[in-house]
Amino acid sequence: PSFKLREVASMYFTMIAVFLVILVVALQGSVPRGRKPLDPEGLLELSWNVSYPKQAVHFQLLTRDLQFGLLFGMSDRGEFENADLAVLWSDGHNSYFGDAWSDAKGQLHMDSQQDYQLLGAWRTPEGFYLLFRRAFSTCDPKDYLIEDGTVHLIYGILEKPVRSLQAINISAIHRGLQRVQLLKPNITIPELPSDMKTREITVPDIVIPSQVTTYWCYMVELPDGFPKHHIIMYEPVITAGNEALVHHMEVFQCAAKFDSFPHYNGPCDSKPEELNYCRHVLAAWAMGAQAFYYPEEAGLAFGGPGSSRYLRLEIHYHNPLVFKGRHDSSGIRLYYTATLRRFDAGIMELGLVYTPVMAIPPGEEAFILTGYCTDKCTQLALPAAGIRIFASQLHTHLAGRKVVTVLSRDGRERQVVNADSHYSPHFQEIRMLKEVVAVFPGDELITTCTYNTEDRNQTTVGGFSILEEMCVNYVHYYPLTQLELCKSAVDPGYLHRYFNLVNRFNDEEVCMCPQVSVPQQFLSVPWNKFNRDVLKSLYGFAPISMHCNKSSAVRFPVCRASQPKP
Repeated sequence: PSFKLREVASMYFTMIAVFLVILVVALQGSVPRGRKPLDPEGLLELSWNVSYPKQAVHFQLLTRDLQFGLLFGMSDRGEFENADLAVLWSDGHNSYFGDAWSDAKGQLHMDSQQDYQLLGAWRTPEGFYLLFRRAFSTCDPKDYLIEDGTVHLIYGILEKPVRSLQAINISAIHRGLQRVQLLKPNITIPELPSDMKTREITVPDIVIPSQVTTYWCYMVELPDGFPKHHIIMYEPVITAGNEALVHHMEVFQCAAKFDSFPHYNGPCDSKPEELNYCRHVLAAWAMGAQAFYYPEEAGLAFGGPGSSRYLRLEIHYHNPLVFKGRHDSSGIRLYYTATLRRFDAGIMELGLVYTPVMAIPPGEEAFILTGYCTDKCTQLALPAAGIRIFASQLHTHLAGRKVVTVLSRDGRERQVVNADSHYSPHFQEIRMLKEVVAVFPGDELITTCTYNTEDRNQTTVGGFSILEEMCVNYVHYYPLTQLELCKSAVDPGYLHRYFNLVNRFNDEEVCMCPQVSVPQQFLSVPWNKFNRDVLKSLYGFAPISMHCNKSSAVRFPVCRASQPKP
């Protein structure tokens, strides 16, 4: 469709009359899902609704300063090459809207199958609105498949007229990306109790550093004698004007074994070492996420005997335009009640142990590592009635590309707990599951992570550093059990055999000296095809070392030095 910009302006009052009719028809069965600023200056804002009955998303773009058009779309990891795009452009006289795609060189092409359906366009004093619809799946090979996990949204702003779609040079326009979960589950919000209280954990009017990336830490102390409560909900508190700068936030509770922690307010990379013991997640939010509600039968306990009074707020600021002097008092608002619900909720770690025996060679496009929570562990540690997983937070470091956890019973895969095929370590949030997952004694929970190390020339080992790797799923469940960590790693003895094999079949020797650490041995491996394939095979068949731990870090007796891989 084409229309003149002046016609759009003249149509405004007519649109006001018919827009509600269009919206009601278009959004039947839809549930409000989200709103998100796309660019750091807040000039471009996205709102969206999801219609599960019609398997479609309705997008509304607000641009506060429309010039000669815009691009909006999706791609695998936020690239502008091989992207699926909706484009509005003007040649200075007429304006056009169309479904387009970009090739591997970034050249735009009109799609022969028009799947972005324009529903309306109108001006208000606030700016220019564009409303359009897109099905989850279109059966068009040029289109992006909208799935449950992370979606990389891309945008571009046209500041000059263009004579045609093909004349748009996407490398020369103002552009960027944002990450969201478009397909939030349709969950009924529980009724909140009358005795509910709130507590805001916010930074005290800090000045956001004038650099692209900052992690800010702030310590909070609960009142002495603070009794046990249940957290039943939390939501973000964002300082007005900073919506595009506050990338994600987490509230951690400190370890109860320490009587006190230093008060600190500053960059996390300069925090006191003691604050590393503040790692129990109470709340996590990422840009684009809405309020988080616990199921009506459960709440997350905090306060009371055996619970630390110290909390650490961590905020990631993303400031690509390097704004200076921007004040912020953002954080998270906790909703809690003294009327305890039927169940205490818990958080359990699944996946791989933080150990260098799990490693990824350099130059890998899609290297897979898997961690296990075995049937022996769940048989011993879970109650007879099982547990119910209702939310999940996936986690890797910078090389992570995909994460999935599946439930296995009697040797067969039964259910996907959580999966993200477009996972990004820069967008981590606690996500409600579409349906509660029941886990019973004897079940297995298998977590698989896919990594990309094409930009690295050295081995990436497991560990805590951001340049090391993790593979974790923090599952939120009820009722609370003693099982806090159910993870695995390859049997270290078999890895030792791998290094011996490398020495036998390669000219370059890997030092097996007792004083040489596993990371050092990995660094000396010559990464030819043989050594890569053997390591992949080792991780695929070797016995595992199982960590089935209580919250005290004491292992359940089922854990032996080595177990067969499930």
